[in-house]
Amino acid sequence: MGYKVAVIGATGNVGREMIQTLAERNFPVSEVIALASERSVGREISFGEDKILKVKDLASFDFAGVDIALSSPGAKISAVHSPRAAAAGCVVIDNTSHFRMDPDVPLVVPEVNPQAIAGYKKKNIIANPNCSTIQMVVALKPLHDLGRIKRVVVSTYQSVSGAGKEAMDELFNQTRAIYVNDPVKPQKFTKQIAFNVIPHIDVFLEDGSTKEEWKMTVETRKILDPDIAVHATCVRVPVFVSHSEAVNVEFERPVDENAAREALKNAPGVVVVDHRANEGYVTPVEAAGEDPVYVSRIRKDPTIKNGLSFWCVSDNLRKGAALNAVQIAEVLIRDYLKK
Repeated sequence: MGYKVAVIGATGNVGREMIQTLAERNFPVSEVIALASERSVGREISFGEDKILKVKDLASFDFAGVDIALSSPGAKISAVHSPRAAAAGCVVIDNTSHFRMDPDVPLVVPEVNPQAIAGYKKKNIIANPNCSTIQMVVALKPLHDLGRIKRVVVSTYQSVSGAGKEAMDELFNQTRAIYVNDPVKPQKFTKQIAFNVIPHIDVFLEDGSTKEEWKMTVETRKILDPDIAVHATCVRVPVFVSHSEAVNVEFERPVDENAAREALKNAPGVVVVDHRANEGYVTPVEAAGEDPVYVSRIRKDPTIKNGLSFWCVSDNLRKGAALNAVQIAEVLIRDYLKK
């Protein structure tokens, strides 16, 4: 027996990826409903090889009878419609930032803390973490089990798709403009993104960090361990899809480099590609369209006690958003919503 699933924000980058992921993973659906703003009503979206979904108006949609909603319409819209869906009896898996730090809403990465899904009953909402947090904690979990992590210092290299379709268009248009000697006008970003990097994602906070950096800190603590110290620097780079991260970890006790590599190799959701030779690592281009978190460049950090560094790359639209949400739904129907 299938589940009735609504995708909120179906015309966006993540919404389309959610619909595609449902089809690819043969999620047991009886019906998929594509929802978006009034201006998108009637647009057609492919579901699987032979089905077409016509977009319906989110504002007027009645969620009664819908089992699960995958929501990614933006935080302000989600703040209105996710509780409305939840009140109608639908379990909402929300990809926006709005509910992540709500103590009554579980923040879940299935490879890391699937047991937290049980808390969904408080509000009928489960939060999907930030894309950069997801890939990092997937890689940190087996290492934390191995040696207990005290501190993480991470620098991210985040693709423009994390800022939406308009951001991807801006990178494309600026790149073309530079080649034909046209003026470059930043619109979505604060500075030129083509052939450049911007150390600024989301708004600045009083302490000088950005909200994206704050998210990585507080979300990691909520998902993995409240005692882990995290210091992040988040940078937007001229890459269309896939985020990369350089991660430095300090453990409470000595961790052998080879043991760490084996733990990562055996961890769910992780693929280790770590050869100390040309091409012996994964870059954003190779990760695009793929499900795993790829880990490379694993090595000891001799400058601190019990230190280790690694590089990780993952498709931010898949594992960083749509895939993680669908995986949560898979655990939900397996353990809690059995029909």
